[in-house]
Amino acid sequence: MLQLKDAKIFQRENLILSDINLDIKKGEFNYLIGKTGSGKSSLMKTLYGDLPLQSGEGSIAGFDLRKLKEKEIPFLRRKIGIVFQDFQLLNDRSVADNLLFVLKATGWKGKNQMDAKINEVLEKVDMKTKGFKMPYQLSGGEQQRVAIARALLNTPEIILADEPTGNLDPKTSVEIMNVLEDINKAGITILMATHDYALILKFPHKTIKCEGGKIFEVV
Repeated sequence: MLQLKDAKIFQRENLILSDINLDIKKGEFNYLIGKTGSGKSSLMKTLYGDLPLQSGEGSIAGFDLRKLKEKEIPFLRRKIGIVFQDFQLLNDRSVADNLLFVLKATGWKGKNQMDAKINEVLEKVDMKTKGFKMPYQLSGGEQQRVAIARALLNTPEIILADEPTGNLDPKTSVEIMNVLEDINKAGITILMATHDYALILKFPHKTIKCEGGKIFEVV
């Protein structure tokens, strides 16, 4: 599902991470931990095509990251779901219209099919009755549920979650983790960057650490 071999990650000419060897299999749930500035976000950005992979080998969801062309990035992002810390919802439109915007942008046609898909993903995150609400009318936890629903729209093979509980209180964080656990049990691979060690203890999974410009599995 996700493989990096002898990879190096750069931000412009600055080397951020080197000698990366990572292999995540279909259906796994992996945490990515490390201090702020350790390279977690740079690694995530490389995986969804925001930063080019300049050295080594890498693939995700069937795409070769070394050969990835700019015009292919939208197709890569249909295969992966991305969840951010700050939700990144459009505040000028309802929850349902936020999701509709993504479907139209990724080539969906037909009102009935799009409405059905929106209902399906909102139901998965227990937000089916909130489609008419505006993002600012929702709590942080509800907004993150909508963001996860958005990530599910194109039936991704893998979800990259970058600090998805970073702006949430502990109780809400546990609720969001339960949503992610259910998605993972349905067969979707998850890589989640987090600072929240309490969650890692409560929901144990394989953990990868960024430190000193390297990454390694925490045993």
